[in-house]
This record gives sequence, structure tokens and C-alpha cells, in this order.
Amino acid sequence: MVTALLIVLALAAFSVFYLRGENLRYLDTPLPPPDAEPPSEAHREVVRSLRELTADIEQYSGRDRLAAIRRMMDELGQRKALESRIEPVHSDAIRGEWVLAPGADSRRRVLYLHGGAWFAGSPTSHRPITDRLSRLLNAAVFAVDYRLCPEYRRIDGIRDCRAALRWILHNGPEDMEPPDFLLVAGDSAGGSLTLEVLAWARDAGLRQPDAAIALSPSTDVTMTSPSLHANRLTDPMLGPAFGKLLRVPTFLLWWLYWFNWRIPPKDPRVSPLRGSLRDLPPVLIQASRAEMLLDDARRYAAKAQASGSPVTLQTWPHVVHVWQLFTPELPEAEAAYAAMAEFVASVERGEAGAPAATTGAAPA
Repeated sequence: MVTALLIVLALAAFSVFYLRGENLRYLDTPLPPPDAEPPSEAHREVVRSLRELTADIEQYSGRDRLAAIRRMMDELGQRKALESRIEPVHSDAIRGEWVLAPGADSRRRVLYLHGGAWFAGSPTSHRPITDRLSRLLNAAVFAVDYRLCPEYRRIDGIRDCRAALRWILHNGPEDMEPPDFLLVAGDSAGGSLTLEVLAWARDAGLRQPDAAIALSPSTDVTMTSPSLHANRLTDPMLGPAFGKLLRVPTFLLWWLYWFNWRIPPKDPRVSPLRGSLRDLPPVLIQASRAEMLLDDARRYAAKAQASGSPVTLQTWPHVVHVWQLFTPELPEAEAAYAAMAEFVASVERGEAGAPAATTGAAPA
């Protein structure tokens, strides 16, 4: 009996201290109340389309389902008319594509890390964002084709993104000169990778990016933030896909994660919230008040601001996870891009050097 109790206590201690790490509830503030303002009709149409796509995917299982998700995401990206030209890059050192709007300045560069829950997504699926960023910022955007799970390990994709940051510091679409201005950006899982490479570049002594933008980022894979549960029913993208995971005891999810990837969930490489957030460049985070990852964004912003880093959080009512993909049809997406443009302009004016307060609503 005593031996069994000691084993249980040892497993519990291992789960909490090695797999989860610090309890971050001190970063939480009450979730915002439901928004009274109704969503736009364009947003309702996006939600209807997402539900239809989700229903189509439900007929598949296992690897067939993963293939269907990847195919669907790429098809969504291919449907959009682009103003930019695409220049593929395939070498032993790097894989991805340059996205170049007409007249884009090759010395202004954006490194883009796509989302897709680390299992899906590609430069093709996220062309609506990379095309828009190239036009918005008059910049050459390089979208990384990093290795995905389950064919590869989580650490392989992280290494690809780190290598891409090293590469873009000395490579543009036209020359091997360093950039005059460098932004790193990403969404969801790519937002996590964006925040990871910022901390890695700082610790590795590399030239820091001038700024970063993270759209609805995952910042903590311990799955302990309140909005994961509170917003499950209001998130039409992540709710159907990941809501079932919330029925599994959290400590079992920590063990499964560690067993599959040999990285504890608390590791800052996969949970950038749990690393040092000091001495970061200006970062803009955009998130939806209706999405499951809202508190991943809110916790990261609160900790970074307390650490003295200039991180700004903007939140939008109602909108779906990574609503910026739905450009130009969503007015909420266009408002988000306008806020990104103003953020970058403030960085270039030298006005984004101090911690910024978290906003409670979308910019007007």
C-alpha cells in the first residue's frame, strides 16, 4: 500500500514539475463578457463555410483525414486571386517560397511561419496572408515549408524555422545582402514558432528581427489556460477539431505529448510562454475574444509586458481563429491588416520601444 502511494506521488510530482512546470494562473484576468455587437454577414458566411468543410472532413479517419485536411487547406489558399508572384526555393539548406508583390522592396523582408497545428498547412495554404503582407508592407515575404508532424518530430520543424531565420538574414529574392528591415510573423502554430525563434535568436546572439507579429498564437501546449474550455463552443474552427481533447484528463495529455515527442510540454521550444520573455523586439499579437487560444495570447502579453518587453495585444470580437486568412472578404480582416500596418510604421518611427498596454477591443 505504501509503495503504491509513493509511486502515485512520484508520478504526480513528475507530471506537475517536469511536464507542466509553473502554474501560470497568476497571469489570468477574468475573460471578457460576451460581445453585444453582432458579427458581420461576411463573417457569418465564413463560419457557414467552415462548418461545411468540417462536415466533409468527418467522413475520413486516420491518415486519410490528415491528408484531407492538408488538401483542403491548400485548396483554400489556391482559390484566392493573388497580386504577388511566387518564386519557389528548394535547396538542401531551405525550402519555401518568396511572395513578391509588384514593386516590393527586396531589402524589406518578412519571414512567415504558417499555422496548421504542426500537422498541416503550407506556404500554399497561407498565400492569402503572405500576399497581403507583401502588398501591405512593400516587402519580400519568405514563407517557410517546414517539416510537419507526424512524418517528422516537432523539433525538426523548429529547427527548420530557426534555419530560415539565419538564412533570411543573408538572403533575399535578388541578392545575398542583409535586410534593411526584418519582420517575423506567423499564425496559430506558426505564431508559436514565431515567438520561439525570437527567444532563440536573442539567446544565440543573432541579429534580432526588427519586429514580430503573431496571429492567434499557441503559446503553451500544457493546455491549462481558461479560454480553452470557456470558448470551446464559440470557436467554430478549433472547437470541433480539439474540443474532444478537453475530455481527456490534462495530466494524461502531458504524458502523451512527452511520450510522442520526447519534449516536456513546459519546454519553451514548444511553449514559448514558459521561457524568458525579456529583451524581445516589439511584438504585435492579434487574437479573437471568441477563440480557444485567447488566453494563450493574453498570458503571453501579460508576462512579456511584466518582463519589460514591448508586446501589444489586440483582441477582436466574434471572429474565427486566424480570421486574417479571409481577406478581402472579411471587413474584420481588413481592419486587422490596417492595425498591422500601423504597428510596423510605429516600429519604423521608433515609437514601439516600451511595453504597450493590452487592448480590450479591436482598434477603431
